[in-house]
Amino acid sequence: MCGPYVRGGKNDARDAEAICEAVSRPTMRVVSIKTADQLALQALHRMRARLIHDRTATANQMRSFLSEEGFVFPQGLAGFRTRLIALLDAPQPGVTPLLRELASRFLEQLRALDEWIDGLNAQLRQAFSADETCQRLAEVVGIGPVIATAVVGTVGNARAFKNGRQFAAWIGLTPRQHSSGERTQLLGITKRGDAYLRMLFVQGARAVLRTVARRRDRLGQWLQQLLTRRHKHVVAIALANKIARITWAVLAKGIVFQPHLMSAPA
Repeated sequence: MCGPYVRGGKNDARDAEAICEAVSRPTMRVVSIKTADQLALQALHRMRARLIHDRTATANQMRSFLSEEGFVFPQGLAGFRTRLIALLDAPQPGVTPLLRELASRFLEQLRALDEWIDGLNAQLRQAFSADETCQRLAEVVGIGPVIATAVVGTVGNARAFKNGRQFAAWIGLTPRQHSSGERTQLLGITKRGDAYLRMLFVQGARAVLRTVARRRDRLGQWLQQLLTRRHKHVVAIALANKIARITWAVLAKGIVFQPHLMSAPA
């Protein structure tokens, strides 16, 4: 954090001087100290994310090995697993004994990863049920137990942000700006901040968009109007930004989510 304020070579005295210089800046935002429970929640989420990544990477590698032998599998892990089990149960001429052994070992690893991930998901649900803030966050459209526990574990003090826009900018859900003089140019989102939290908010927004055709509330009307003018990916980011702002309001003000909060333009 204090790298730009360090003068000369690095040592303890100059580091301390740089810290004093940094905290004296009026716009410097200090990171809130997290509790032991928050750190435990973060560790739980990071472990879950790594296991899901490993499972996907291993499945893609096994899929590529078999595709070289002419076996094409459907998208998705469930379909791939089902077809792979059927392939091993009914031997095919193109599958060598060595490749069959590798596929069998992959299925064993997949079952182990599934059990581990299921166990972590159960712990997340338990943490969610025991936390009143998580349950209030889950009232917001697009937020479930995974996102709620991730927010509680990551955000120390929501009052450190002046408003919901600052919170959304901290996650990286606000547009980049490349402006000069009287010319203002807004680009894609900054993608700054916590990439994992941003990814969860976008996933939650995409889940809402999948059922937008059945929504008859003001949020559904707003989204349907946006979809007529913008690509669905752009609409998902706009909705994720809105969900992040409401998340800040729930955390910082201690309010209970009201559906009319989703009706204002993003």
